[in-house]
Amino acid sequence: MTAELDVWILERLFEVIESRRGADPASSYTAKLLAAGTPTIARKLTEEATETLMAAVSEGKERVVAESADLLYHLLVLWAAEGVKPVEVWAELAKREGMSGIEEKNSRNLK
Repeated sequence: MTAELDVWILERLFEVIESRRGADPASSYTAKLLAAGTPTIARKLTEEATETLMAAVSEGKERVVAESADLLYHLLVLWAAEGVKPVEVWAELAKREGMSGIEEKNSRNLK
């Protein structure tokens, strides 16, 4: 795997997103999203999720890949806006590893 195509790509992208916080919204799409706030970011995330689903249903693998990249980017922007660090999500996934989906869902209902 090359440096550009490794498992750390999301971490590096998140760092870039964080570095745009407070930047001029006129010069950075990420800064513009962060300045607009969570409701705007959430709407954009919903839009990207819908586009990913539509690509899966009718546009083929290449479009699914492209829309998935957009979806992940906007999810990371949402995390940054909400103060969520990727490591927190990775830790949550690690807690669920080896647990069936049904078991995991039932454990959430008990909390």
